[in-house]
Amino acid sequence: MHGTAIIHSVKHERRSERPLSPIGNRKDIGVTGESLTADMGPDSWAATLTPRLAQFAVVARHEHVTRAARQLEMPQPTLSRSLARLEHDLGVALFARHGRTLSLTAAGRTFLAAVERALADLDRAAESVRADADPTAGKVAFGFLHTMGSETVPELIRAFRADHPRVRFQLVQNYGEAMIERLRDGDLDLCLTSPVPDAPDLVARRLDEQKLRLVVPEDHPLAVRKRIRLAEAAAELFVTLEPGYGLRRITDALCAEAGFSPKIAFEGEDPETLRGLVAAGLGVALLPPPAVPRPGVVELAVTAPRAVREIGVAWLDGHPDTPPVAAFKRFLLSRRGQLLHR
Repeated sequence: MHGTAIIHSVKHERRSERPLSPIGNRKDIGVTGESLTADMGPDSWAATLTPRLAQFAVVARHEHVTRAARQLEMPQPTLSRSLARLEHDLGVALFARHGRTLSLTAAGRTFLAAVERALADLDRAAESVRADADPTAGKVAFGFLHTMGSETVPELIRAFRADHPRVRFQLVQNYGEAMIERLRDGDLDLCLTSPVPDAPDLVARRLDEQKLRLVVPEDHPLAVRKRIRLAEAAAELFVTLEPGYGLRRITDALCAEAGFSPKIAFEGEDPETLRGLVAAGLGVALLPPPAVPRPGVVELAVTAPRAVREIGVAWLDGHPDTPPVAAFKRFLLSRRGQLLHR
């Protein structure tokens, strides 16, 4: 059992003055983890038993209260009273007494197996969160748009790890709204997204902007052009991302600014898939530049309205940063205006 760290945390436990609730008033000991979490009040099994579990495990290992008290660095009478209260709370005898020595009862052996698993899980969890917060080798949970994944994000991480070679990354690709929800749920530390969110519970900083182009099939009448006003495409069928994607909101807004509502032929989840649909002659699309030129399409500069999308970094307001997250956040903010390849 990996109980050393846990044992140290209870060496100086103060006795609770709260009177014990009768066993009959407690929840059934077979309560599920879900309901236990919901009922984590002063009369729950977890709140009642947790402070004494490591003490019980040490006594069970030594089968001797005095030796266990010495390891725990607590007075032997205090430890004896703690064990007695544990047995009283459970309503079963965990030990058979033989003078100064003890031996586990059948109930004690069953309970010890569960306690050792719980303490080992807690020890591993403590080590995991400590490791994630390590300044030199901790973890950053970083979300970003699919369009940032092939070139921008790998280059960012490569540059950051030049000075922080051991920092680990949990990378999540998703669309903007889904990443914002994961920020709020605590699954992400930071995310690169577009449009830059404006919400009271978030902090967001604009880092760069990216020009959008009207992508048309190479055999389209507009393919001979280099530039176009978006209003000239009002009669075209559009292929777009699904509602909820930031680029879809930008497309709808730009078309509205140009005086029309786009006729949507296809909706998808990936910009490169949309380029493939354009190449197949199924419509036109407003898209950011590709990482690698796609055959079968021509990409036209949009002169009016101004067709750009802002890229920003967002995080949850008031959420404390671990050292590696703080370092990566500083690095991202230092890249304002230099995030994207020109």
